[in-house]
Parts: sequence; C-alpha cells; structure tokens
Amino acid sequence: MNKTLISRLDGLSARFEEISTLITDPSVIADMKRYVKLNKEYSELERILTKRDKYERLLKNLAEAKEMLDTESDPEIREMAKLEIDTIEPKITPLEEEIKLLLIPADPEDSKNCIVEIRGGTGGDEAAIFAGDLFRMYSKFCENKGWKVSVFHFNEGTAGGYKEIVFSVTGEGVYGILKYESGVHRVQRVPATETQGRVHTSAASVAVLPEAQEFDVEINEGEIKWDTFRSGGAGGQNVNKVESGVRLRYMWKNPNTGVSEEILIECTETRDQPKNKERALARLRTFIYDKEHQKYIEDIASKRKTMVSTGDRSAKIRTYNYPQGRITDHRINYTVYNLSAYMDGDIEDCINHLIVAENAERMKESNL
Repeated sequence: MNKTLISRLDGLSARFEEISTLITDPSVIADMKRYVKLNKEYSELERILTKRDKYERLLKNLAEAKEMLDTESDPEIREMAKLEIDTIEPKITPLEEEIKLLLIPADPEDSKNCIVEIRGGTGGDEAAIFAGDLFRMYSKFCENKGWKVSVFHFNEGTAGGYKEIVFSVTGEGVYGILKYESGVHRVQRVPATETQGRVHTSAASVAVLPEAQEFDVEINEGEIKWDTFRSGGAGGQNVNKVESGVRLRYMWKNPNTGVSEEILIECTETRDQPKNKERALARLRTFIYDKEHQKYIEDIASKRKTMVSTGDRSAKIRTYNYPQGRITDHRINYTVYNLSAYMDGDIEDCINHLIVAENAERMKESNL
C-alpha cells in the first residue's frame, strides 16, 4: 500500500512543476478561463503534495525507529524507539485515508457558490407551507455556516410558505455541500389546513445548481428581451411605485437536444433595477450552464449506485415524518429522530453521511 500510494503521488510532482511555470506565463494569464482552472489545479496539487511530504517523513521515521529497535542493545535507546513507533503508527492509516480522498478527482463545481430553487409540489397549500419550512431550514443552516443567503424571486402560497422561491448561497465550498439536497423532499404530517386531524403526504422539490461564472457560458446579451414591473411587498414608499422588478426572456438552443427554448427569469430581490438585472443575468448563466452539463452529470450518475450529489432530480430523496419525529434519507438508509432540531437547520450530520457514502463509491472507482 505504501509503495503504491507513493508512486501515485510521485506522478503528480511533474504536473505540479508544469503548472507552477504555466501560471506565470503572460499568454495563460490573458486567458482567464484557463488561468482560473490552472490555479485551482495548482492549489489542489499543492495540498496533496504537502500531505505526501508529511506521509513520507512519517514512513522514514518509522523505518528508522524499527531499525533502531532491531539493532540496538541499549535499553534506553530501545525504549525510545518503541515510543517513537507507538507515536507514529496510529498516524499512518488516517493520513493514508486523507490522501486517498485527495487523490479522488474532485468535482470541479464543488468550490462554487450555488443557486437553490424550492418549489411546492403535490399537496397544494400544504406543499407551499412545507417549501417555506425547507427554506427556513436551509437559511438557518447557512447562517450557522456563516454563508450569505440572497433571495432572487419568490411566489407566496395562499396559506403561507412559497409556491416557489429561488435564492443564492455564497460562501466557501457551498455547492460541494448543498448539492446533496437536490431532489424531492416528502413530508408526512397533519396540515394546518386539515380539520379532521388526518396525516397527509405532501412534497416539495429542491434543485441546487452551481453558480456559473461569466466565462463558463456564452450569452448574446443583445438578444435578451427585458421587461420591468413594480415589485409587490410589504410597506415602504418605494413598493408599487417604482418599476424595480425585472423579467428577462432569452431564446437558447440546447446543445444536447438541438431544441430551442425560451428562458424566462424574474428578479425582485432589491429595489435597485440595475442590481436586479445583474442577478437575473447570474441566474440565466447558471441555468444554461446547468443544462449544458446535465449530460455529463447523468453519465457520472449512471456509474455510481449511491451517486447522492446529482442525477435524477425527480427522485424522492428524503421523508420528514412529523408524527414520529423522524427524518429518513432514502439514498443511504439514514434515519434519525430529531426532526425539530433538523428543521431548525441541524442538517450537517445527514450531509456528512452522504459525503462518506459518495466518497466510498468514488474510491472504488479510482481503485483506491
């Protein structure tokens, strides 16, 4: 295992040196898309090779301590060697596991910010209320992580919650964590609108998309049709008097299907029309980027039975059972009975289990 791992790590050194030279080349710096990609690869390789150096030092010190134990007759020196061995050996396996995870090809999207879309599904008013509960849950989780949440657009339900809400999340490694939430979330409870006290099943869909950068997709901004409208909302002199809300329409040809479709996006996040236009463009870029990469995502999903991060967004991934206080994630058979804490944003343990399950599959894929 030691020799196999070190040989794989040694193979990365030449690439690291090559990238170190490339990122100082003016022609590379001028190509922003390539420059950003190389910088990211440089950082990843630097992290792996730093672990490699630590790993090799531990193996060298361990070998020296074992040799000392085999050849020395002085009791004090032998005791020192035993102590050294007892200190080093427990560090080897955990470090090997860390390195294996780093050697798995990273999802290039993981470090990006994301846009989240929550829509009430089956269940009418109760589905909209549940969509609102999910938005509150994610807002609390993001607040605990120190991430920023900005609402792009929402359509409130008649009995509360949201028929639809779209928001962005900004922070470190946001998409790599929240991507596990894509799918259909099912709730079982007595709705506030139910007079007979019967348990109903409703659903809401969650789509988590990596936020596209300007250079990720090509958009002909001259072909965008813009409309403005007055934003609704509570109070304030600005509301319903200034046309700060924006709506864009864009005809786009899907390269995977060859079919042209009209994309319609609204943004009422701020009372500043130019800012709303900027945010609507960000959503347009992300929508197109996601569509163009969907075939790539599906190809990966077909290779992995646990592929919990992407794949079929219409699949039921989780059930929230209120009478039992139970949360069940159907992808990994994860069940806990702390529903109230979970709905208050305590969702990290479930996400960590999903990450472990996916990494196990990725290790098999990479023969690690």
